[in-house]
Amino acid sequence: MSHIVFFLVPGVHLLDLAGPAQAFSTAADFGHPYTLHYVAEQPQVPSAQGLPLVARLDWPELGPEDLIVVPGWRALDLTDAPAIGEPALGVLRDHYARGGTVASVCAGADALGRAGLLDGRRCTTHHDVQDDLARRYPRAVVVRDVLYTADDRVVTSAGIASGIDLALHLVATRHGPAVAAQVARDMVVYARRNGHEPQASAMLRYRSHLDDTVHRAQDLLDARFDQALPLSDLAAAVDVSERTLTRLFSRATGGLTPLRYQQALRLERAEHLISHGLTVDAAAHAVGFEDARMLRRLRARTA
Repeated sequence: MSHIVFFLVPGVHLLDLAGPAQAFSTAADFGHPYTLHYVAEQPQVPSAQGLPLVARLDWPELGPEDLIVVPGWRALDLTDAPAIGEPALGVLRDHYARGGTVASVCAGADALGRAGLLDGRRCTTHHDVQDDLARRYPRAVVVRDVLYTADDRVVTSAGIASGIDLALHLVATRHGPAVAAQVARDMVVYARRNGHEPQASAMLRYRSHLDDTVHRAQDLLDARFDQALPLSDLAAAVDVSERTLTRLFSRATGGLTPLRYQQALRLERAEHLISHGLTVDAAAHAVGFEDARMLRRLRARTA
């Protein structure tokens, strides 16, 4: 069982909280063992939109597989940020030190900064307070014009709806692109994604369409991206001809064939494995390439 703990501060934006909470709750509905908790320094937390929220005061016992998320709050600048007590900041620091992941949405990055977790790391926040974040935490590397960043178990997102992108990225990292695609489809999230590293996920980037035949083909490719899946088998599975599937797929994804889409998934997963210490040869084998030369060629194209 993985615990997802949302730390709430006065003035919290509802969508900063509700977006990622919905994503993890939906993943739980599909059989992935998440339990959501809502913790604050006071039993009732006013939201920026006027709806009061009820939270617990005690933190659950957390392990390395668990996640703490700090949703953002309404503030003209970060100097207006609500007070956060040292015990809560200590929980953020200790959880990270024990191997856990901490994340923020919007102005919630300021809480990670106060806990010392942004020093030397890439991070982002809402465009209205990016300059403030950079001034307050000069040792942080504030990245602009991205939806989120992930740097050594510290994950930050730009704000408001980008918390959904952050959550889908974490679901994809933990369970693979097929599960994240399933969650995204259930949430009817087909929006453009941008940025660096996995936030430019092929699983999401090429889902900005409403063609159900292509979505069903992508579901199969997402689930079996590391296996041989001939076009004839894929077309039969979605009950269209090979020619029709290729035409529909290209139209829905802006020119990709099913093979190119599968290669994009393999490349993305291989880059993740390489960044975590695997050799190119080992990563190529793990994602289904018979020969590492193909992976090297694909990496060179995107360099």
